[in-house]
Amino acid sequence: MSHTPLLDRVAGPADLRQLSDSDLVRLARELRAEVIDIVSHTGGHLGSSLGVVELTVALHAVFNTPMDKLIWDVGHQCYPHKVLTGRRHRMRTLRQKDGLSGFTKRSESVFDPFGAAHSSTSISAALGFSVGRDMGQPTGDAVAVIGDGSISAGMAYEALNNAGHEGRRMFVILNDNEMSIAPPVGAMSTYLSNLYASEPIARMQSLADGFEATIPEPMRIGMRRARQLVSGLPGSGTLFEELGFEYVGPIDGHNLNQLLPVLRATRARATGPVLLHCVTVKGKGYAPAENSADKYHGVSKFDVPSGAMSKSKSNAPSYTQVFGETLTDEAARDPSIVAVTAAMPAGTGVKTMADRFPGRVFDVGIAEQHAVTFAAGMAASGLKPVCAIYSTFLQRGYDQIVHDVALQGLPVRFAIDRAGLVGADGATHAGAFDLSYLCNLPGFVVMAPSDEAELRHMMATALAHDEGPSAVRFPRGAGVGVTLPERGEVLPMGKGRIVRDGGDVAILSLGAHLSECEKAADILAQEGLKITLADARFAKPLDTDLIADLAANHCALITVEQGAQGGFGAQVLHHLANTGGLDGGLQIRTITLPDRFIEQATPDEMYEDAEMTADNIAAIIRGLQRKADNILPLHA
Repeated sequence: MSHTPLLDRVAGPADLRQLSDSDLVRLARELRAEVIDIVSHTGGHLGSSLGVVELTVALHAVFNTPMDKLIWDVGHQCYPHKVLTGRRHRMRTLRQKDGLSGFTKRSESVFDPFGAAHSSTSISAALGFSVGRDMGQPTGDAVAVIGDGSISAGMAYEALNNAGHEGRRMFVILNDNEMSIAPPVGAMSTYLSNLYASEPIARMQSLADGFEATIPEPMRIGMRRARQLVSGLPGSGTLFEELGFEYVGPIDGHNLNQLLPVLRATRARATGPVLLHCVTVKGKGYAPAENSADKYHGVSKFDVPSGAMSKSKSNAPSYTQVFGETLTDEAARDPSIVAVTAAMPAGTGVKTMADRFPGRVFDVGIAEQHAVTFAAGMAASGLKPVCAIYSTFLQRGYDQIVHDVALQGLPVRFAIDRAGLVGADGATHAGAFDLSYLCNLPGFVVMAPSDEAELRHMMATALAHDEGPSAVRFPRGAGVGVTLPERGEVLPMGKGRIVRDGGDVAILSLGAHLSECEKAADILAQEGLKITLADARFAKPLDTDLIADLAANHCALITVEQGAQGGFGAQVLHHLANTGGLDGGLQIRTITLPDRFIEQATPDEMYEDAEMTADNIAAIIRGLQRKADNILPLHA
């Protein structure tokens, strides 16, 4: 008997279809160990990937991928999928520069038919593929795999409603990893797997209903919980059935001897939309992940035997930590302060406040649109809501920001984490656009701290500002290590500050790129060029007095921001153009992220790709000098 690892015999999903069911069970064990080893070296989304190992094997063994389209919602659970689809040899490049994405990505493989990284899009995409198939496009069945968290979002329900109405053949796999009791994983799933092998889909659930009464507690409790998850009422028709889906389940998502026959029977007999409810355990098969509060959702490199993760080398606190502590301190002084987040209490830092004031922090789940309008309602009631959402996810609530917050002038305070380029998560999670999409809204105050002390001041400023909406955007990762004030001071509204006086060229920086601008100023100072460096603090309202002074007393003005074109620099250009500030021949350049998406790497590598390093900034200023030597006189 050969002891060659089965994974070594798998070049792609077609090879899985040549294996026996018992071999597929063995393969799943090897695949789980492989994923743990890979992520221990690269970091990444471990718990979610471990939760779908058997499901990944089963789907590729039963469906004819890539002709059949397998669409992973969010895509952060796709590591087993990538190993099985010809990318095993590159897995240790995961989330690194020029390496594999941590999510599904169309340009990476034909087995990734639809890119993802934000949640709740898979069912809509699967329906789109199903329509394409029915209209003669060369595609097979569409299978969407969506988690119980993602399916709670409004977009998923919109898609379910539309798919049920269309009545087209498609498959939705509900990956339910929130089961607190495991009964459907035992006797119920065994019963159903045998049942599905011989019964039409329409009779599967009615027979399962009768079986519920025959099983003992606590098994019945778990099954009842699963029923309530999808129906709201024990014993009623499921919500999915009401929407036009055939509902199958719940079944054990870790038992291939149950998954395989159920998937085969469902695939063979389905004529319309089917939802298969699989119960899984996040972090399955790796004790440190299963026992962790967040199931090792996102990890740094770690030691496999102990599960101990490597720690950041920075001694400075993270911006997220400073935000969370500052918010909690202010909430202790003001009982009207409340916080809202969308399924990211730890990631956004509001967990610090929730631990101390649990009744004043609201996690609405993956529902950014609702979060924004919910916060607007609380603001209208007289409370002081802080809506803490990553920049990339706040994009999903933009209409609500415009219509429900800005238009009504409601003082919602947005704490926008992960602004700028974020590193290993890549372009899908970049906070590139918040300056552009907020600065054009009337009445909005938009701030960006250059260090963690400034963040504390800006939170105090936002909480004191009751005249309209405000936003503080700050980057991922550690601060610069400045001394933190005990409490933030309320800043003069719309006023920046001079950090360094020069005389030749002015750099007007917004946000956390100030430290890079200081390095550029040091480089140029060694060449005899005197640089004035200013920290704008506010992207809106602009410090027009500061801008006028810089324009009048310098030959050139450079704006710098960690955001896309159309943000802070554009606001400065509009102001100068409309007030005659460019009439005197002022040389001006705006340094922003380029008009393209920046692929994953370390943040430093990404900003180098974006040509926003200190050397790049210095080179732009030298270019202005070469263009007109008399504009930028060198000093002896």
